[in-house]
Amino acid sequence: MSIEQALFVRSESKCELCGSDHDLSAFAVEPSGGSEDQSIVVCDTCNNQINNLEKMDVNHWRCLNDAMWSQVPAVQVMAWRMLTRLSAEGWPQDLLDMLYLDDELLSWAKATGEGSEDSAVTHVDSNGAVLANGDSVTLTKDLNVKGANFTAKRGTAVRNISLVADNAEHIEGKVEGQRIVILTKYVKKQG
Repeated sequence: MSIEQALFVRSESKCELCGSDHDLSAFAVEPSGGSEDQSIVVCDTCNNQINNLEKMDVNHWRCLNDAMWSQVPAVQVMAWRMLTRLSAEGWPQDLLDMLYLDDELLSWAKATGEGSEDSAVTHVDSNGAVLANGDSVTLTKDLNVKGANFTAKRGTAVRNISLVADNAEHIEGKVEGQRIVILTKYVKKQG
């Protein structure tokens, strides 16, 4: 039996990350010798998002809530890597806090540089204060909100912000009932 056939038997012909049964292929979890133990079955959707950060659909990865409990070490490693990439969203960090990897698996998961401090995006306000998900900020400038036909006034409080995972200059928050993207250089952290 080939490695790919063995993987499809192990996975019951389903993506081991999201459970899809369409467009499946073997995926070597780097660094890998290509063995069955170092590979998983993924669908095209997962594969494309793993390899292309700009195609990342955060909500697709809610499937990791189930996948992270897999008994297959390679699946656990990929779940850890994807949750780490998305940790600025809030909910992935909650899952990461529950996920336990022994030292050997954790070193495999970190082998690609995922989760290293220098790869983390840090969001800072106009005064250099570090921002986190759930913080409250105040606008330091009147901002024209494109597509919503209103101006967010200077001094407006924006509560419970969300950080944009791959862009240190962007946060999201609600102003006048609209969810908007705000540049960090135009906000000041409260408290």
